[in-house]
Amino acid sequence: MIRNGEKAPEFTLPDHEGRERSLSDLLDGEALILYFYPADFTPGCTKEACDLRDLHTQILGAGLKVVGVSPQSPESHQRFREQYSLPFTLLSDERKAVIRAFDVDGPLGIGVRRATFLIDRGGVVRDSVLADLRIGRHLAFVENAVALARERVPAGRKPQGS
Repeated sequence: MIRNGEKAPEFTLPDHEGRERSLSDLLDGEALILYFYPADFTPGCTKEACDLRDLHTQILGAGLKVVGVSPQSPESHQRFREQYSLPFTLLSDERKAVIRAFDVDGPLGIGVRRATFLIDRGGVVRDSVLADLRIGRHLAFVENAVALARERVPAGRKPQGS
């Protein structure tokens, strides 16, 4: 897994609409919560996505954005977003190139490990969590990232992305 303090690898993947999105584009002026998950529509991944959906206003208000990555197709991601009213971008890594670059490929190349990274505007990983089946740890990680980001936004200044 990419370590805290390391530069996140640059990548380009299609989003849920089939548009190519790069890490540098996603970081345009905002820090990023980048999370990797095994599959659309599975119970654990659905819970994690809905937790992030429910925190989305707070995430944006803290000057952050959230993006999910899994190996399903853009079409699957679009259906997943629609069914659960997910307001954030989902990226399709069908060849698992980015999953491998972040070193979150499952054992023997099977599946994807559940991991969440906080990447600053400069592309450096500031914090991360790998908790596979402990989905609550990812929610706590994001809530902490939001709290820390809010502390850094000067009073009276509206954070970007809101």
